[in-house]
This record gives sequence, structure tokens and C-alpha cells, in this order.
Amino acid sequence: MVSPCVLILRAPGTNCNEETAFAFQQAGGRPEQVHINRWLEKPELADRYQILCIPGGFSYGDDLAAGRILANQLRLHLADALHRFHEQGKLILGICNGFQVLVQTGLFVPPDAQGPLVTLGWNERGQFEDRWVSLRVCGSKCVFLSGIESLSLPIAHAEGKFIARDMDALEEIDRAGQLVLRYTLPRSPSSSGRPDPIPYPANPNGSQFDVAGICDPTGRVFGLMPHPERFIRWTQHPCWTRAERPAIGDGLKIFQNAMAYFS
Repeated sequence: MVSPCVLILRAPGTNCNEETAFAFQQAGGRPEQVHINRWLEKPELADRYQILCIPGGFSYGDDLAAGRILANQLRLHLADALHRFHEQGKLILGICNGFQVLVQTGLFVPPDAQGPLVTLGWNERGQFEDRWVSLRVCGSKCVFLSGIESLSLPIAHAEGKFIARDMDALEEIDRAGQLVLRYTLPRSPSSSGRPDPIPYPANPNGSQFDVAGICDPTGRVFGLMPHPERFIRWTQHPCWTRAERPAIGDGLKIFQNAMAYFS
């Protein structure tokens, strides 16, 4: 069987594309890094790929807001191509800045007449956070998180606070099973119910309901603030010489699930 082909979208300021390409390659995929200008020139370019990934970094320097300019390019110039890609049953992944981009396209939660229902705002403490976090998976909707209960991954962001416009919108998204990845206390068992808010730094940005990642209603579009591409090998973990050594890094499982979806 031919391995799935992955479009890793680059833009000025993207800086995690090489690591993300390596992660997909290690999982058995065929990643190709494509600059946004090439896609703008030829919208049908994406048709030959099975997975679209927008990696982390600071696209266009985050000059207007995190991911805003790249999101506008997708929303205003590539909307038809993006929605066609989604409607064909393919997978879309946004990591950190890529998550910030996808939230603004409306793929997760379409805006209503009053505007967006969800956003990613500045971290609660108003500063860049760079640390390892513990995560728990909620539900089984998301393709990328299939069979995973918990993860340990690094974060590196200043605008990762998941916020809904109001509590009704937040609870509706929660009931739909879209809040699939949440920060948790270290070594805390996974839970199917909603926990009490956890404190900083376990929740590093003050996200409502401790949200670290969400999916769309189909489970095929997934965005997360932590960086799974930075924990592919066990030696990338800060405690790799002192803790029990697993076969692979936690992050690789996410990319392997993407490959398994097409098998």
C-alpha cells in the first residue's frame, strides 16, 4: 500500500516544518513541505495529498495576532480548496501556530452572525510559556488521538488560552465531544468527566475547561497547542536518563494514528 502523502504548509515565520516532516516520515508518511505561495498560485495542488498539516512557528511574525495573516489567506483565497480537502474525508492537523490558524478559519466551530464562537487568547499570565505539560484525552471522537489516554508533551506559546464567547457556547462544544485534549496534573489518571480547573503551571495558559486541543465534529480536523513533533524519540524527554524508557515518544502516536486512518 502507498503511504499517505502529507502537505506540510510553510509560510514566512514557520519554524517547525522540518521537525513535523520528520515526525510524519517516522510514522510512515511521505511529507512534502509546500510554501503558501505555491498553494495560492495553484489551489488544486492540495488534491493529491491525504493529510494537510500546518506546523508551529510564528507565521508572518504573528504581527496582527497569532496566525491571523495565514488564516486570512486560507479563509479568503483558499476556502474552496480547504473545504474540498475536508469534504473528501482527508485529515487536517494544526500544531501550536497551526492550531491558531485553523481556529480562525472556522473549521472547528463555524462563526455565527455575531462572529467567532471560540478563540485562542494571550496566556493568563501575559507571558510566553515554554515547559512540558501532562495531557489527558477525552472521548474517542478524534482520529489523531485514537487509543491514547494520556500524553506528556512540550508547549511553547504566548497565545494559547482557549476561550469561548460565552459559557453556553463552551458547554455546547463540550457536549459535542470536541474538547478532546486537556491539561491535567502530572500522573493524574484520565477521566471521562470534566474536572475542576487545574492550577498553573499544569494549565499553562488559563484555558477554559483546561483545553489543550479540539477537533471538528467529524474528528478528522485536530488542533493542539502542545508540540507532538518534539517528542518522537524518548531521548527528547528531559527525564530520559531517569525514567522508565518507552518504545517511542508520546508525540509519535499522533502521527502514527494519522497513517493508520488510511490503512
